[in-house]
Amino acid sequence: MEYYNYIKSFHLIFVITWFAGLFYIPRLFVYQIEAFHKPSPDKEILGKQLRLMTKRLWYIITWPSAILATVFAIWLLILQPYWLEQPWMHVKLLFVLLLFIYHYMTHVYYKQLQNDVVKKSSSYMRIWNEGATFILFAVVFLVILKNTIHWIWGVVGIVVLGVLIMVGFKVYKSIRDKNPDA
Repeated sequence: MEYYNYIKSFHLIFVITWFAGLFYIPRLFVYQIEAFHKPSPDKEILGKQLRLMTKRLWYIITWPSAILATVFAIWLLILQPYWLEQPWMHVKLLFVLLLFIYHYMTHVYYKQLQNDVVKKSSSYMRIWNEGATFILFAVVFLVILKNTIHWIWGVVGIVVLGVLIMVGFKVYKSIRDKNPDA
Protein backbone atom coordinates (compact mmCIF):
# COMPACT_ATOMS: atom_id res chain seq x y z
CA MET A 1 0.00 0.00 0.00
CA GLU A 2 3.03 2.21 -0.33
CA TYR A 3 1.56 3.56 -3.57
CA TYR A 4 -1.78 4.50 -1.94
CA ASN A 5 -0.80 8.15 -1.46
CA TYR A 6 0.27 8.39 -5.10
CA ILE A 7 -3.13 7.14 -6.23
CA LYS A 8 -4.85 9.56 -3.84
CA SER A 9 -2.68 12.41 -5.16
CA PHE A 10 -3.59 11.62 -8.76
CA HIS A 11 -7.24 11.41 -7.81
CA LEU A 12 -7.09 14.87 -6.22
CA ILE A 13 -5.16 16.36 -9.14
CA PHE A 14 -7.74 15.15 -11.65
CA VAL A 15 -10.64 16.22 -9.42
CA ILE A 16 -9.12 19.72 -9.34
CA THR A 17 -8.63 19.86 -13.12
CA TRP A 18 -12.13 18.45 -13.67
CA PHE A 19 -13.60 21.19 -11.51
CA ALA A 20 -11.44 23.78 -13.25
CA GLY A 21 -13.04 22.78 -16.53
CA LEU A 22 -16.53 22.75 -15.01
CA PHE A 23 -15.94 26.20 -13.50
CA TYR A 24 -14.66 27.76 -16.72
CA ILE A 25 -16.82 26.26 -19.45
CA PRO A 26 -20.11 27.87 -18.34
CA ARG A 27 -18.29 31.20 -18.40
CA LEU A 28 -17.33 30.50 -22.01
CA PHE A 29 -20.98 29.60 -22.65
CA VAL A 30 -21.96 33.05 -21.35
CA TYR A 31 -19.60 34.65 -23.86
CA GLN A 32 -20.84 32.37 -26.68
CA ILE A 33 -24.46 33.26 -25.99
CA GLU A 34 -23.67 36.96 -25.82
CA ALA A 35 -21.62 36.73 -29.04
CA PHE A 36 -24.53 34.96 -30.75
CA HIS A 37 -26.63 38.09 -30.30
CA LYS A 38 -24.00 40.46 -31.71
CA PRO A 39 -24.19 41.82 -35.26
CA SER A 40 -22.02 40.47 -38.08
CA PRO A 41 -19.06 40.09 -38.39
CA ASP A 42 -18.53 40.06 -34.59
CA LYS A 43 -21.02 37.22 -34.19
CA GLU A 44 -19.16 34.93 -36.62
CA ILE A 45 -15.63 35.84 -35.50
CA LEU A 46 -16.33 35.53 -31.77
CA GLY A 47 -18.53 32.47 -32.26
CA LYS A 48 -15.83 30.58 -34.13
CA GLN A 49 -13.13 31.43 -31.56
CA LEU A 50 -15.33 30.59 -28.57
CA ARG A 51 -16.45 27.27 -30.09
CA LEU A 52 -12.79 26.34 -30.54
CA MET A 53 -11.92 27.36 -26.98
CA THR A 54 -14.80 25.39 -25.47
CA LYS A 55 -14.00 22.34 -27.61
CA ARG A 56 -10.40 22.31 -26.42
CA LEU A 57 -11.35 22.87 -22.78
CA TRP A 58 -14.09 20.24 -22.87
CA TYR A 59 -12.26 17.45 -24.69
CA ILE A 60 -8.63 18.07 -23.71
CA ILE A 61 -9.07 18.99 -20.03
CA THR A 62 -12.56 18.45 -18.62
CA TRP A 63 -13.58 15.04 -20.00
CA PRO A 64 -10.16 13.38 -19.52
CA SER A 65 -9.99 14.77 -15.97
CA ALA A 66 -13.47 13.43 -15.17
CA ILE A 67 -12.52 9.99 -16.46
CA LEU A 68 -9.16 9.88 -14.68
CA ALA A 69 -10.60 11.21 -11.39
CA THR A 70 -13.17 8.43 -11.56
CA VAL A 71 -10.60 5.73 -12.37
CA PHE A 72 -8.40 6.78 -9.44
CA ALA A 73 -11.46 7.02 -7.13
CA ILE A 74 -12.49 3.48 -8.00
CA TRP A 75 -8.93 2.32 -7.43
CA LEU A 76 -8.95 3.98 -3.99
CA LEU A 77 -12.23 2.25 -3.13
CA ILE A 78 -10.78 -1.09 -4.19
CA LEU A 79 -7.83 -0.49 -1.86
CA GLN A 80 -10.04 0.77 0.99
CA PRO A 81 -13.39 -1.06 0.59
CA TYR A 82 -14.42 -0.32 4.19
CA TRP A 83 -15.06 3.30 3.12
CA LEU A 84 -18.18 2.03 1.39
CA GLU A 85 -19.51 1.12 4.85
CA GLN A 86 -19.16 4.71 6.09
CA PRO A 87 -22.29 6.92 6.08
CA TRP A 88 -20.30 9.98 4.98
CA MET A 89 -19.11 8.05 1.91
CA HIS A 90 -22.69 7.27 0.92
CA VAL A 91 -23.50 10.98 1.01
CA LYS A 92 -20.29 11.80 -0.87
CA LEU A 93 -21.21 9.32 -3.60
CA LEU A 94 -24.62 10.99 -3.85
CA PHE A 95 -22.86 14.32 -4.46
CA VAL A 96 -20.58 12.63 -7.00
CA LEU A 97 -23.70 11.37 -8.79
CA LEU A 98 -24.99 14.97 -8.81
CA LEU A 99 -21.63 16.05 -10.24
CA PHE A 100 -21.96 13.53 -13.08
CA ILE A 101 -25.49 14.80 -13.78
CA TYR A 102 -24.16 18.37 -13.78
CA HIS A 103 -21.34 17.31 -16.13
CA TYR A 104 -23.81 15.56 -18.45
CA MET A 105 -26.13 18.59 -18.57
CA THR A 106 -23.13 20.82 -19.24
CA HIS A 107 -22.25 18.49 -22.12
CA VAL A 108 -25.78 18.92 -23.50
CA TYR A 109 -25.35 22.72 -23.39
CA TYR A 110 -21.90 22.36 -24.96
CA LYS A 111 -23.29 20.35 -27.90
CA GLN A 112 -26.11 22.86 -28.43
CA LEU A 113 -23.76 25.84 -28.49
CA GLN A 114 -21.29 24.06 -30.77
CA ASN A 115 -24.17 23.85 -33.26
CA ASP A 116 -25.20 27.50 -32.71
CA VAL A 117 -28.36 26.42 -30.91
CA VAL A 118 -28.99 28.92 -28.12
CA LYS A 119 -31.70 27.69 -25.76
CA LYS A 120 -30.52 29.33 -22.53
CA SER A 121 -29.76 32.94 -21.68
CA SER A 122 -26.39 34.23 -20.55
CA SER A 123 -28.02 34.96 -17.17
CA TYR A 124 -29.05 31.31 -16.87
CA MET A 125 -25.47 30.23 -17.62
CA ARG A 126 -24.13 32.59 -14.96
CA ILE A 127 -26.33 30.84 -12.42
CA TRP A 128 -25.54 27.39 -13.89
CA ASN A 129 -21.87 28.21 -13.37
CA GLU A 130 -22.41 28.00 -9.59
CA GLY A 131 -23.66 24.38 -9.63
CA ALA A 132 -20.17 22.88 -9.53
CA THR A 133 -19.26 25.28 -6.72
CA PHE A 134 -22.03 23.95 -4.49
CA ILE A 135 -21.07 20.36 -5.15
CA LEU A 136 -17.40 21.10 -4.46
CA PHE A 137 -18.18 22.77 -1.13
CA ALA A 138 -20.41 19.88 -0.08
CA VAL A 139 -17.86 17.20 -0.96
CA VAL A 140 -14.89 18.98 0.62
CA PHE A 141 -16.72 19.61 3.91
CA LEU A 142 -18.04 16.07 3.92
CA VAL A 143 -14.68 14.42 3.22
CA ILE A 144 -12.80 16.56 5.73
CA LEU A 145 -15.36 16.48 8.56
CA LYS A 146 -16.82 12.97 8.04
CA ASN A 147 -19.22 13.66 10.89
CA THR A 148 -22.94 13.82 10.24
CA ILE A 149 -23.65 16.88 12.41
CA HIS A 150 -20.69 18.78 11.01
CA TRP A 151 -21.48 18.07 7.38
CA ILE A 152 -25.12 19.05 7.96
CA TRP A 153 -23.83 22.42 9.15
CA GLY A 154 -21.61 22.44 6.08
CA VAL A 155 -24.66 21.94 3.87
CA VAL A 156 -26.45 24.74 5.74
CA GLY A 157 -23.38 26.84 4.98
CA ILE A 158 -23.69 25.88 1.31
CA VAL A 159 -27.29 27.06 1.27
CA VAL A 160 -26.22 30.36 2.84
CA LEU A 161 -23.43 30.57 0.26
CA GLY A 162 -26.01 29.96 -2.47
CA VAL A 163 -28.19 32.78 -1.18
CA LEU A 164 -25.18 35.09 -1.05
CA ILE A 165 -24.18 34.14 -4.59
CA MET A 166 -27.72 34.80 -5.85
CA VAL A 167 -27.76 38.20 -4.11
CA GLY A 168 -24.36 38.92 -5.64
CA PHE A 169 -25.68 37.84 -9.03
CA LYS A 170 -28.67 40.21 -8.71
CA VAL A 171 -26.40 43.11 -7.69
CA TYR A 172 -24.02 42.36 -10.58
CA LYS A 173 -26.95 42.16 -13.01
CA SER A 174 -28.29 45.53 -11.90
CA ILE A 175 -24.79 47.03 -12.31
CA ARG A 176 -24.52 45.48 -15.80
CA ASP A 177 -27.95 46.82 -16.74
CA LYS A 178 -26.83 50.31 -15.74
CA ASN A 179 -23.38 49.98 -17.32
CA PRO A 180 -23.17 47.28 -20.05
CA ASP A 181 -19.34 47.49 -20.15
CA ALA A 182 -19.01 46.40 -16.48
